[in-house]
Amino acid sequence: MQAVILAAGEGTRMRPLTYTKPKVMLPVANKPILQHVIENLARAGVDEVVLVVGYREDTVREHFGDELEGVRIKYVRQTKQLGTAHALLSAKHLLDDRFMMLNGDAIVFEDDLKHLVREKSAIAVREVSNPQDFGVVDVENNSVKEIIEKPENPPSNLINAGIYVFTREIVNYLEKTPLSVRGEYEITDSITMAIADGFEFKAVRIEGWIDVGYPWDLLKANETLLSHVESKIEGEVEDGAVIKGNVVIGEGTVIMAGSYIVGPVVIGQNCRIGPNCYIRPYTAIGDNCHIGNAVEVKNSIIMSSTKVPHFNYIGDSVIGENCNFGAGTKIANLRLDEGEIAVNVKGRVVITGRKKFGAAIGDNVKTGINASINVGTLIGNNVFIGPGAVVDGVVEPNSKVY
Repeated sequence: MQAVILAAGEGTRMRPLTYTKPKVMLPVANKPILQHVIENLARAGVDEVVLVVGYREDTVREHFGDELEGVRIKYVRQTKQLGTAHALLSAKHLLDDRFMMLNGDAIVFEDDLKHLVREKSAIAVREVSNPQDFGVVDVENNSVKEIIEKPENPPSNLINAGIYVFTREIVNYLEKTPLSVRGEYEITDSITMAIADGFEFKAVRIEGWIDVGYPWDLLKANETLLSHVESKIEGEVEDGAVIKGNVVIGEGTVIMAGSYIVGPVVIGQNCRIGPNCYIRPYTAIGDNCHIGNAVEVKNSIIMSSTKVPHFNYIGDSVIGENCNFGAGTKIANLRLDEGEIAVNVKGRVVITGRKKFGAAIGDNVKTGINASINVGTLIGNNVFIGPGAVVDGVVEPNSKVY
């Protein structure tokens, strides 16, 4: 079966992590989100994927090439991101008679995908406690009757998970889809027209759906995926290092004496860990990283080539590639009043729903000694933070903080 994956968007709500890479390429459990999606599709029986790419598409093409896990990969460019219907229409010349469509930034698991691939036409639905915040699906006799966007009085607790099985007939409706009030060509409008003409879409309930919208959502996804890892040690563990639980250690990595690692943890290739550091559960460390003496890392994602060499604390944070933390730099992850942490996103205050969230830091950030980063801080790429600086709120890319 064929799957079309939408992977063209910028992911502006995921700033500062998407200044240098598309959202679908952000790592969770040391693999890009999109790679998890394709691997799960492969296990469900999909043998060809069409990737609709756009923003920083070179990073997607370079990483995946033309094949992954036995799945053929084709590409099509969506030059302007004008909505989901527009994205699918851009791939119409590559579509099979029946295919799946899904987003590249939401992880769906093998068992749910297997249920979907059996259907001729289907829409994946999921039960949630706050349906009014989503597109709600009205279901009658296991068929989709209507999709209602963020209704005040939802007809059900079932929301549209953004995963569909279509036949090629959907193209006729894509070509007739009008601009929505949001100024986009939306696939839900195409589906509404098809239903009005008598097309039937089966509502298929799914369970294991991880939607990643904001930087802190990466931590939740990371926790979920790491909870399924099994120990695999390919690097060197020196005498005097302690490994507990399920821990993955890549080739060329050295775990030095005095290191204390409690899984689930994933550490990439060619890393230098220790001596005398503490890596706590639900941490993913990319390739070519250094976690050094008297460093503690907890429930965090640290991307490739980042150095956290001495006397640092990183908790509940997402750190980009090629960063370097000066000695004594620490990230706070808990408010003094222990309240929920709020973050400024695109000029709007967003409640994270987390009592613990440190910072999201872009690529190529350097800090001086004893810098302090407060809870809920967003730091853009190429930022220089001077010795002893206290950082809070939003720091724009290419800034210097003293």
